[in-house]
Amino acid sequence: MKVNTRLFGEIEIQDDKIITLDKGIVGFPDLTRFTIIYDTEKEEKTAVMWFQSLDEPQFAMPVVVPGDIVPDYNPTVNDELLEPLGELTEENLYVLVTLKVPKKIEDMTINLKAPIIINTDTLKGGQIIVEDDVEVRFPVYDLLKKAKEGAGE
Repeated sequence: MKVNTRLFGEIEIQDDKIITLDKGIVGFPDLTRFTIIYDTEKEEKTAVMWFQSLDEPQFAMPVVVPGDIVPDYNPTVNDELLEPLGELTEENLYVLVTLKVPKKIEDMTINLKAPIIINTDTLKGGQIIVEDDVEVRFPVYDLLKKAKEGAGE
């Protein structure tokens, strides 16, 4: 399927790359079909990807894998919320968190309270509010800077 996006222009999305979120995402319940866009040339950890809506071409959110930034991130989620995604295992569980990059880049944060959980086997996902007392705006600029320095860049 061809999709015209605001950030990436017209792109081709294979059917096996379409993720369905039956309840949409927080604040946008009507946006239910997404894909993940990333730079295939970059192999570094903490790479920023884009969670692109296929229902609204203007809507794309920057996302990251939280474990790359906060290695001990293991939120508590009500099992009932995960049931619609199908059976989750370590092999098919993929977790993303949204990244907020304000004008002052040093104020960059990730949302640890509402991760996007994806079952890579069923391509079903959901944005889940976790039970843990974690930050909605977890500062990451210094962590990312330190990770880059550690990688020798």
